[in-house]
Amino acid sequence: MKKIIIDADPGIDDSIAIILSNNVMEYDILGISLVSGNVHVEKGRKNVLRLSKFLNRDFKIYMGSKSPLTKEFINAEDTHGKDGLGETYLKYDEKEIDGDAINFLVEEAKKGDVTIFALGPLTNIARALKKDRIAFKDTRIIIMGGNFKSYGNMSPIAEFNFYVDPEAADYVIKNAPNKVEIMPLDVTRKFVLTPSILSYIKRLNLEMGNFIEKITNFYMDFHWEYEKIIGSVINDPLTILAERKPELFKKSIYSAECITDGPARGMLMVDEMNFMKREKNIILYEDLNLLEVWTEFIEIITNSKVDKNILGDLI
Repeated sequence: MKKIIIDADPGIDDSIAIILSNNVMEYDILGISLVSGNVHVEKGRKNVLRLSKFLNRDFKIYMGSKSPLTKEFINAEDTHGKDGLGETYLKYDEKEIDGDAINFLVEEAKKGDVTIFALGPLTNIARALKKDRIAFKDTRIIIMGGNFKSYGNMSPIAEFNFYVDPEAADYVIKNAPNKVEIMPLDVTRKFVLTPSILSYIKRLNLEMGNFIEKITNFYMDFHWEYEKIIGSVINDPLTILAERKPELFKKSIYSAECITDGPARGMLMVDEMNFMKREKNIILYEDLNLLEVWTEFIEIITNSKVDKNILGDLI
């Protein structure tokens, strides 16, 4: 079993990533640490409970940062809905939380050989590194965040997670003991859940397809209104898929930092040409094999075999 932690701000695509990880048989999900991002941590907690009810799975929940390191908190409820799950307001069963996210991250990292999927602002990860950097010497951190050559979703150049807490993003990039892996908008924008793909998912697993349809309707309306996309970009699951099938992704090693203030706030500044002559500190995902990644995603989430001839016509 592979030990994983999901640090998230669920969120529609975070929730899909949690469902996906739940269906990966070799994953031992140690817990979900929550951070304010798409929604406040308290709304995120309720959404994990909603996922627990749907999946019949009791996730351990750890409450983390309510706000960024220094910036004022900004949410994405315009994108994800007031409840963070497309304004579905699904029922959930209440339970006690399992502890503090920062302590949880440090203590599990000390045990070694753990992978953290960081799907929200990096506030929790930064605070955990500040508390005990050495604890993370054997930890792999895969981040959904940033933007390389695409356009941003919070500014012309900035992606949401890095924009919300740029100080945390910059700190983690510069201080993680191992090179962090970053899945930026350049790659995730290519991974669009369209009505056709969703229809195929429903054909393979109606219950799962109906749930995903329910929570993404609001998300799809947002994408149409602001980007004229028929479908929705589901960013966060790609971190899971990259961990499982690295051969399906193109990646490179660069030196990078995150700009913390001014018009370029939240910008992932990548030194592609090595102008600064600094140590290379990130592994950046740059492309993906779209058919194979969609095949992997659908087979895991539906527990059914995909016909690539059919899927190929849908993407």
